[in-house]
Amino acid sequence: MTSDLASSLWHQTCQENPAFPEFTGEAAADLVVIGGGYTGCSAALKAAELGASVRLIEADGIGSGGSGRNVGLANAGLWLPPEDINAELGAETGSRLSQLLAGAPEMVFSLIRKHAIQCEPENNGTLHCAHAPSGLKDLQRRHAQLTAIGAPVELLSREDAIQRTGSEAVHGALFDPRAGTIQPLAYVRGLARAAASAGAQLHSNSPATAISRDGSTWHVATPKGSIRAKHLIMATNAYAREISGYDAPQVIPVHYFQAATDPLPAPLLNKILPNKEGCWDTALVMSSWRLDQGGRLVIGGMGALNHFGSALHRSWLPRKLAALYPDLKAAKLHSHWHGRIAMTTEHLPKILDLQGGFACFGYSGRGIGPGTLFGTAMAEALLAGDQTCLPVPPAQGHAIPFAGLRSAYYETGATLTHLISDR
Repeated sequence: MTSDLASSLWHQTCQENPAFPEFTGEAAADLVVIGGGYTGCSAALKAAELGASVRLIEADGIGSGGSGRNVGLANAGLWLPPEDINAELGAETGSRLSQLLAGAPEMVFSLIRKHAIQCEPENNGTLHCAHAPSGLKDLQRRHAQLTAIGAPVELLSREDAIQRTGSEAVHGALFDPRAGTIQPLAYVRGLARAAASAGAQLHSNSPATAISRDGSTWHVATPKGSIRAKHLIMATNAYAREISGYDAPQVIPVHYFQAATDPLPAPLLNKILPNKEGCWDTALVMSSWRLDQGGRLVIGGMGALNHFGSALHRSWLPRKLAALYPDLKAAKLHSHWHGRIAMTTEHLPKILDLQGGFACFGYSGRGIGPGTLFGTAMAEALLAGDQTCLPVPPAQGHAIPFAGLRSAYYETGATLTHLISDR
């Protein structure tokens, strides 16, 4: 099995497949975007709609990083609940960020409708499920904080959660009707198609190799050309490569892997997630599960599939599936893949001020809504020369001590958990 994007269900079922040429020669633009994920493509789309000339360069193919490997949950908010966000950012900034992110799913689904993106949208909500009775306490705390700021979330009893999920392994759930699921690779490729239709010029297989600044002009070199631009957005997040003249901000790389069943028969689809909500749980080593539009159950957990212990992750998946749904004990899992998540120590996304540009990173596994929001806002801020529209104030620098050791800690914890759990 391979972690390459081509092995994933999303690659196999993607209905959005625009083609973009490699960048060659020399070009000038108002904005150059580096990275073809949710953030970069959203920025390119908004800038083009505002009348700017845009060049987006992606080292591989559009969505080849974390965006195309996502679980596909379009959530409202971040992993942190509102009061924890306020504790990190201050009440005013934190409250504003929470309110903006509350509207992120509607931003996503509006773009899908506007541009007819073929990405299997299901705007039926998500279920944050208690993995044990202790998990319900965390959901009660989140429910109290979210309802206090006006979020229309609903705390479900164990009985109601079992009915909604079809699984007796849950002990309650927090339902968020604002959220939903999408085919994540198709969504980002649809954004790229929309950006190109709006006038942006996108290029795949065109990694940035060097970046420099001459007065008010950015110079970005690629293997076969160079781009001059007034503004720059770095949108590489967890998939930053080495670029001469640019030090990518440090993040804690955390991995997440997934696999999918064959399409489930109709009797099981009437029982398992009949409303097609996306689910994840309260366990320290988190798991997720959801249905795609073809009726496949997509299940995943924290961990990477590219090291000697990854067999423990793969052997855990069918056990977890059977624990959730005993009727699927004999189901075969296919299309294993994993992706990399960029975490910050605060579990909050960051924008760095590059003086005429921005770098954005650190969604901590919540890339769809925040990536769409942050990319759009950065394009607006640069073109208007007004940073007040940014979701968070830009920082001047960022560092994480021992980021590599922290990443190893998370991977080791996930591997050991999957060795012993659900047996």
